[in-house]
Amino acid sequence: MILAAGKGTRMGSDLPKVMHQALGRPLVEWVVNACVAAGCARIVLVVGHGAGIVQAHFAGRAEIEFVTQQPQLGTGHAVDQARHLLAGQPAGQDILVLCGDGPLIRASTITALLSAHRSSGAAATLATSVIPDADGYGRIVRDDKGDFSRIVEHKDASAAERAIREINPSYYCFQSGDLWTSLARLDNANSQREYYITDLFRLLPASGRRVHVVDAVPPEEVLSVNTPQQLAEVESILRARGASLVSGGAA
Repeated sequence: MILAAGKGTRMGSDLPKVMHQALGRPLVEWVVNACVAAGCARIVLVVGHGAGIVQAHFAGRAEIEFVTQQPQLGTGHAVDQARHLLAGQPAGQDILVLCGDGPLIRASTITALLSAHRSSGAAATLATSVIPDADGYGRIVRDDKGDFSRIVEHKDASAAERAIREINPSYYCFQSGDLWTSLARLDNANSQREYYITDLFRLLPASGRRVHVVDAVPPEEVLSVNTPQQLAEVESILRARGASLVSGGAA
C-alpha cells in the first residue's frame, strides 16, 4: 500500500505532490517500481488530492488498485481506506505500507524489511534509520535498555526528543489481521488532530502483540520530497546512482 493522497502545499503547485517528477518519472512511480522489483504482485495506491491525475498516469497497469482518502485525516486514516479491499486477506498475510513521496527507496531495502518481518513473526515491523539531520521526521524513542518504546512525531516531540537522530522513514510491514484490529483503536489526540499510523506501534505492544524494529534503511534513501529544493536534491541523488527510465526506478 502506497500513501499518495497529499497535496504538498510547499511544492508551490496544484499538482499532487507524488506526481512531481524526478528524472522524468513521477515520485510515486519510483516507489511503485521498487515494490514491483521486490516482488509485490498487488499494489494499492491511496489517492486524494488530484486523484484523477494519479489514476490516469497508471491506467493500464493491472497490478495497481486505487482507493480514495477524502477528507484527509492522517496516515492511519489513509491506510484504513483500503480495509474493504484488503481486510478479507488471511490474518497472517503481510501488508507493506510506504509513502509515495520517497522515491529513493530501493527494492533491496523492501526485500530486507519483508525478510526481517517474516523471520521475526511479529505483528508489525518498523524500519528505522540514523541520519545527521532529523528535522521534520518522527523520532524513535527507546527505553533505558535501548529497546523500542514509541514513535513521536516531530511536531509533538519535546526538545530532548528532537535531539534524537534515529528516525522513522515510514517503511512498515504488518500482519493484516493485526493491522485492521489496531487501526480501529486509533484516536486523534495529538497536535494535528490526525490519526497517525505510527500510533499502531504503541497500541500493538499494549495489547500483547509484538513489534519488531530493524535499522534497515540507509541514510541515502531517507529523503522524502516536501519542497522544490528537496525535489532537486532527490533528482541529483538518483542521477548519481545512474538511475534512469530504463532501470524501472529500482536502481
